Amino acid sequence: MGKRYLLFVWLFSIPFSAGGGAAAQDDASRIHVSVVLVQLNIAVTDRKGNYISGLRPEDFAITEDKIQEKTATFEEGNEPPRRLIDVGPSAVGHGKEPDGPQSAGDESAIPNVGVTGANVFVLFDTSNYMYRGFVFAQDAIADFIRSLEGVSQVALYSYSRDLSRVAPLTPDRSKVLHGVRSTVAGDDAALYDCLLVTVKDAAQLTGKKAIVVFSNGPDNSSLMPPEEVAELAQSTGTIIYMISTRQAEEEPVSTAVFERMSKVTGGKAYFSKSWRDEKDAFASIREDLAHLYSISYYPQPNPNRGWRTIQVKLVGKNLQKYHIRTRDGYRLLRTQASSAAPSPPGSR
Repeated sequence: MGKRYLLFVWLFSIPFSAGGGAAAQDDASRIHVSVVLVQLNIAVTDRKGNYISGLRPEDFAITEDKIQEKTATFEEGNEPPRRLIDVGPSAVGHGKEPDGPQSAGDESAIPNVGVTGANVFVLFDTSNYMYRGFVFAQDAIADFIRSLEGVSQVALYSYSRDLSRVAPLTPDRSKVLHGVRSTVAGDDAALYDCLLVTVKDAAQLTGKKAIVVFSNGPDNSSLMPPEEVAELAQSTGTIIYMISTRQAEEEPVSTAVFERMSKVTGGKAYFSKSWRDEKDAFASIREDLAHLYSISYYPQPNPNRGWRTIQVKLVGKNLQKYHIRTRDGYRLLRTQASSAAPSPPGSR
C-alpha cells in the first residue's frame, strides 16, 4: 500500500463523521457519511480592520452549495452560546436514508451550549532554524499564553523533525508556561507533518478551536503536502494562525503557503521582522479570538458527497460595508469500518 493511500485512509478516519457499526458489519465495503453539525467562526470587520460587535443571528445568511441553512447555535466573542433550534435534520445527503446513527431527536448531537471560550493549540518551531532568537520567541509565547482571556484550554506542542506534545490541552496555564521554558532547539523542520497531527487532535473537540503556529523557517523535511493539511483544517472547522519570522518570509513559496493556509481556515498570517513584531502578532490573534462570532448549523439534505461550498453574507444594506472572514467550505470526511488507520507520522 503506497504512502498516499495510507494518508487517505487516515485523513478520513477522524470522528468528525461516523458510520453505523451494525451496517458496517453487514457490508464491510460500504462507506458511511454523517455530518452532525457544521461550525463557522466568523470575524466581521470594517474597512480599517476594527471588529464589529453586537450583530444578531438574523444578521447572517448562510448557504451551503447555495442551499439556505438555519442557524442552530450563535455565540459572540466570549459570551455564552445561544441555542436557536433544538434538533437537526434526520438525514444528511438525499434526505431519504440516514447515513449514520444521527436522528432528529438525538440530543447527544446538540452542542453543549454551557461551554464558552476557545481551545487553543500553540505549535512552536523548535527546529534548528530557531537557534537565533529562541529566548525571545519563548518570551513572546509565554506572554501570549498569560494574556489569553475567555479561552477554555491551552496546549503547547513543539516540532522539529517530530512532534512533541509538551503540554497537552489543559486549563492550567502554569503547566503550559512550564512547558514553554522546557523546550530546546534542534533538528530539521517537518512543519506540515506535525501540523497535520495537531489538526487531528483539535478536530476531536467541539466549539471554537484554533492552532497558533510560530515558525522561524520553511519546512524542509515533511512528507505531507500543505494543501492536505489545509483541507483537513477546513473540513474540521479548525482555525490556523501563522506567525513567521524573517527566514520563512524570505522564501516566497513558504510565504504563499502560510498565507493561503491561514486564509482558507479563517485565520491570519503574520510575518515578524523583530521580537516586537512577534508580540504584536500574538496580541492581534488574542483580539481576533475574543471577537469571533461562532455560528453552527445542521446541513440541509444535499446530494453532494465531495467538497461543499459555504457562503456567509450579512443581511441588510447597513451591513454590506463590513468584511467577513471565515472558512469557505469543507469536504465530507469518510470512514470505512474495515480499514485500520495507521499511526500519524512524526508524533510522540
